[in-house]
Amino acid sequence: MTESAAASPAPFACARFIKEIGRGPNGARALSSEDTRALYSAMLEGRVSDVELGAVLLAYRLKGETAAELAAMLEAAHASFELVKVAAGTYRPVSIPSYNGARKQPNLVPLLALLLAREGVPTLVHGVTADAGRVTSAEIFTVLGIEPATTHAQIEAALAERKLAFAPIEVLAPKLARLLALRRIMGVRNSTHTLVKIMQPFSPAGLRLVNYTHPEYRESLAELFAGYPSAAAGGALLARGTEGEAVADTRRQVQIDWLHDGMAQTLVAAERASPDAAPVALPESREAEATAAWIEAVLAGRASVPPTLARQVDAIVSAVRSA
Repeated sequence: MTESAAASPAPFACARFIKEIGRGPNGARALSSEDTRALYSAMLEGRVSDVELGAVLLAYRLKGETAAELAAMLEAAHASFELVKVAAGTYRPVSIPSYNGARKQPNLVPLLALLLAREGVPTLVHGVTADAGRVTSAEIFTVLGIEPATTHAQIEAALAERKLAFAPIEVLAPKLARLLALRRIMGVRNSTHTLVKIMQPFSPAGLRLVNYTHPEYRESLAELFAGYPSAAAGGALLARGTEGEAVADTRRQVQIDWLHDGMAQTLVAAERASPDAAPVALPESREAEATAAWIEAVLAGRASVPPTLARQVDAIVSAVRSA
């Protein structure tokens, strides 16, 4: 056996799995937790051929993942990368996934993260660095002088020193990043886009901000966190997102639920927007430079924190305050 052959991962046959999940939205059946974990682990390890990988990703795109399948995939995902260690302190750490960016409204994820860091909450934003047609959190952070971490050690050092770090998914979880990048080839998202938004990056477990866009997705996430302790470790704040980002919508107050220890606790109730309410002052444009300048003005007290964002910060601080 040659050295290159010995180093190559053993191929993982997927035909029997594809036969179950690939029958379309009406005929497909969910895999067992054991099979789901084995399949997704093999995908992360690069043991699945390109043809089979494409078939699996498209099958799940059509079928959708059950809560049990998501829990199993999440276990495999967590085992594929080194968790971020954060020393115990006044607050547990918070992770904010940022994989969508801004298309119409200003992206205020960096402001949320900076407000939390100012309160002393270790805050990790992880996501993509660029997305065509959108303004990413990474681009805004760069204008603000906060460069992306390039190593795992840099992530931990930034959280310890300034309570804030931005980690590209390629640095935080390279194997997940490889599957995430297949969107550029296939043209559609896959299960990994869901997993990176709900994964637990910390050891010990911290709080995750989890957002949804459709009510049915909220129900499946609530089922996941209520029924699967391994997926729920550290708890999550669940709320409707803003253009797919886990930051408060400045136009209306959405409900924020704290899912922890098998319970769901509403920290902020939804409110209807009043037609008489004064418009919230926001950046003049959604571009990174304008958004960064406005964030600096907010942090300096020259502009006001949008009320819905202030409530979100209060809810997060309350949820992560150590006993």
